[in-house]
Amino acid sequence: MIVLEAAFVKSATEPEQWPPADRPEAAFCGRSNVGKSSCLNALANRRQLARVSRTPGRTRLLNFFDMRVAERTRSGGRGPEHSLRLVDLPGYGFASGPRAEREQWKAMIERYLTRRETLGALAVIVDGDLGAQPSDVEMVRWGQSLGKRIVVVATKLDKIARTRRAAQLQKIATTLGVPPEQVIGFSAKEKFGIDDLWTELVES
Repeated sequence: MIVLEAAFVKSATEPEQWPPADRPEAAFCGRSNVGKSSCLNALANRRQLARVSRTPGRTRLLNFFDMRVAERTRSGGRGPEHSLRLVDLPGYGFASGPRAEREQWKAMIERYLTRRETLGALAVIVDGDLGAQPSDVEMVRWGQSLGKRIVVVATKLDKIARTRRAAQLQKIATTLGVPPEQVIGFSAKEKFGIDDLWTELVES
């Protein structure tokens, strides 16, 4: 994909603060510090579209980003264009903050996932090095129960030897109970998996 535009729109907590539902949306969720912001920046081909923090649980709002991309033709030219919105959700596991605040975050995410009519795909970001965790399984099941199209992204795969990556992706798929082709191996550092993820997102 060729990224034509990538812009931060706004942060929000309540439905009345959400941007107009005028384009398809894909939400990014994952455990705290799993690499969601790095994944978004790699997709946008920007260094700091989404803020990257070393502090787990730093994202506490719904962050909306508008994107416009074009398919790349075989000759390297520009094909059909797509406009969509990517939404960065707070990490589940919520590593920091008082309990009352964590409950507010949970309610905020639930409102968005259950009420947003333009939300098509749910990208569940999994630590490819660590593997899928019980909270990842729970998130996938919840997304499936809501009728959302699940895209699993195994980040940080550059930390694993190339000869072990296929087996690790298979293990993640088995743990999550999804088809192996539904798991995308991804590395923001080595820049692979980006086009595969874009292809899935524009179908949402």
